[in-house]
Amino acid sequence: MRVPYSWLREYCDPGITPAELADRLVMTGTEVERIDVVGPPSPDNFVVGKVTEAVQHPDADRLRVCTVDVGEGAPRTIVCGAPNVGAGQTVAVALPGARMPGGDKLRKAKLRGVASDGMILAADELEVGEDHDGIMVLDDALAAGTPLTEVLPLAEPVLEIEVTPNRSDCFGVYGVAREVHAVTGAELAAAPWAIEPPAEGAGRAEDFASVTVEVPDLCPRFTARVFTDVKVGPSPLWLQERLSAAGQRPISNIVDITNYVMLMTAQPLHAYDLDKVPGGELIVRTARPGEKMTTLDGVERELDPETVLVCDRDQPTGIAALMGGQVSEVSDTTTSVLLEVANWNGTNVLETSRRLSLRSEASARFEKQLHPDLCLRAQAVASRLIVELCGAKLVPGTIDVAAPEPPPRKLRLRGARVTGILGMEIPAADQRAYLERMDFEVLSDGDDLEVTVPPDRYYDVTREIDLIEEVGRLHGFAENLPTTLPKVGEGKVGRLNRTQRLRRRAEDELRDLGFDQIVGWSFTDPGEASRLRIEEPDPRADPILVANPLSDEGAAMRTTLLGSLLDVAARNLARGREAVALFEAGAVYLRGTPPTEGGPLAGNFPGNTPAPVTEPHRYGALAVGPLVPKSWRGGGEPVDFFALKGVLEALASGLGCPPLTFAPTSEPFLHPGRSAKVSIGNAPLGWLGEVHPLVCRTWDIAAAVGFEIDAAPLLAAATLGDEEFEDVTTFPAARRDLAVVVPADAAAADVVAAVRAGGGELLRGVEVFDLYAGEQLGEGKKSLALALEFRAADRTLTDEEVEAARGSILGELEKIGGTLRE
Repeated sequence: MRVPYSWLREYCDPGITPAELADRLVMTGTEVERIDVVGPPSPDNFVVGKVTEAVQHPDADRLRVCTVDVGEGAPRTIVCGAPNVGAGQTVAVALPGARMPGGDKLRKAKLRGVASDGMILAADELEVGEDHDGIMVLDDALAAGTPLTEVLPLAEPVLEIEVTPNRSDCFGVYGVAREVHAVTGAELAAAPWAIEPPAEGAGRAEDFASVTVEVPDLCPRFTARVFTDVKVGPSPLWLQERLSAAGQRPISNIVDITNYVMLMTAQPLHAYDLDKVPGGELIVRTARPGEKMTTLDGVERELDPETVLVCDRDQPTGIAALMGGQVSEVSDTTTSVLLEVANWNGTNVLETSRRLSLRSEASARFEKQLHPDLCLRAQAVASRLIVELCGAKLVPGTIDVAAPEPPPRKLRLRGARVTGILGMEIPAADQRAYLERMDFEVLSDGDDLEVTVPPDRYYDVTREIDLIEEVGRLHGFAENLPTTLPKVGEGKVGRLNRTQRLRRRAEDELRDLGFDQIVGWSFTDPGEASRLRIEEPDPRADPILVANPLSDEGAAMRTTLLGSLLDVAARNLARGREAVALFEAGAVYLRGTPPTEGGPLAGNFPGNTPAPVTEPHRYGALAVGPLVPKSWRGGGEPVDFFALKGVLEALASGLGCPPLTFAPTSEPFLHPGRSAKVSIGNAPLGWLGEVHPLVCRTWDIAAAVGFEIDAAPLLAAATLGDEEFEDVTTFPAARRDLAVVVPADAAAADVVAAVRAGGGELLRGVEVFDLYAGEQLGEGKKSLALALEFRAADRTLTDEEVEAARGSILGELEKIGGTLRE
């Protein structure tokens, strides 16, 4: 919601700068995103001028040489190309030195040999309108040399307010002014709808039009007024300026008035050319199956039976609360106007807007659910403006088709409850004053208050706690709320649970290993799976689709962390980074799979059948280029499978997990033969490997290595925080190296498992440190060298005990085809 500051001050002048007001509003719950300036950055050197002479340029058919009085005594010569410039006009003039919108400084110039000492302005050149067909012609009563700021708001500050869904009253400038009044205590002007124009037209409104509402539950109120002798034309300059500053495009006086009143009151309106409505008959009904209509944006739309329409006796004339149709659109030839101000079911408006992918300023307000009482407010303001600005006559009477009004909402505000919730004493008189500033009706009952909620806040303030919030925010949470600690039981303090501690520790471990953490989007595009070469029936190829995505790039929920890691890596490499090491800790979203961590989440999206959905928390890492920079001592080698395997093992070790096991696997996005599935105990953990060259080519990356693992089994196996003391210095360890020949297709993990099984309790550690394959071993054979560590907790081991354990290990290795290498 864009609120021009001059318009706001017309209703409530806070007496402070826009920046100071923005701070006050933010601190009381009204979010001001930014302050824009519309028009030139400075009002200096903009004045009113009088054109005393306008003659044809001697060397240009489309230019005129004007003599302009700007109140300096001697007139100025200004060359102007506007077709409507002429002698006797009062115009807006920018003098040399003026800063135009955008910051350019106006200077003296020669146009086709004639010196021009200024510029006669069109509306768009001051950002007070969009018209560039001709210059602005001002009121002749203005004196030459009058500062233009006395005529038009130049350098207009505009507050950009992010209206929260519950505060539909702040969708209107007067509602924002009421909020400013409540926050600052500045005087609030009388409501603009308090004055009705005289009804001087002939007959009664019912003589010209009729309204039938077939769905009163979807249209609680429909009001209509009739105007005759309407003269459609451009709006006055002040109205165009306000609409432009508020982000609306001026069109014509009738259309501009409906937009202006909507911005003022938060109640949308719609105007019909009454002569284009057969018999003046309007019918509110739902759409028939397969029914179509063309809206004002020129799009033909197919409607469904849930869509509410405003129709004439022949066809639809508009989609209720969203957009009118071209059939009865107001034009330059319109002389009779039917003004609709209606109330609609907010839930139906929101659902229809989503189905049709059609949203408007009107629907943004109606979907918040407005009160039926707002209809006649908007009718009063719009009627007065149509009479004043369009020369129209208001026909007596208002057609008003209404369902029973919602009953008044009366709430009791207990003083003790206010103190208990807010933790501070606020006198009952102050509570009453705060609420009355917001237009609540308040009666005192001792320390308590009986409060009647106004129509503007009817669907927002529904409980006592809502009143307490109003009192608290206007009293000032930041300024007056005392700082206290939460009350907890004796000896109890807040702390992280085990899972939270371990998750943080895992992230710390990865950072300590040289990886930078990223936070990727949970949303991705539906084509990510195909770019990763994932195909059906892999569940990762069937992402959950978002019902109402902000863009096609975020239309699906991610099923793997690899996509976002590749995105960030490619972005960094494209900007000059030679190497990246990234990790992410986050959720992926899978349908129809057993949960690993976190409960099931119901998923029912367009194009999908309801299915159980899980959100496993995962750790993913990706490295491109060297992990260690090159130096005179070495380093600089590109990262490979074994480097990332070491990172993953270090992560598990840092969490106190038992050793990980690795076995060959195939993933569509990994390099064949350079990938492994990772397990911890008997629980599958994830994958590790070099990214497939075709996938790397898609992301324009030379080569990359990564892993992705589930957090749940990893953290379940962690012993960090559960450690027990063990003496490792009194009785030293005995270390042995062992070289064993095994079949070439034997997995190193199977060899290590056999060694552990044979070593028993005395074997405290085993690590593969070398691999050899050659002719002397024979075909189909390879040699693994292992470092073994033996230790007992209660004694120093003898050579005999170590050799016995070594013999048991050799026995287990023979079971998998292993022999001691000679």
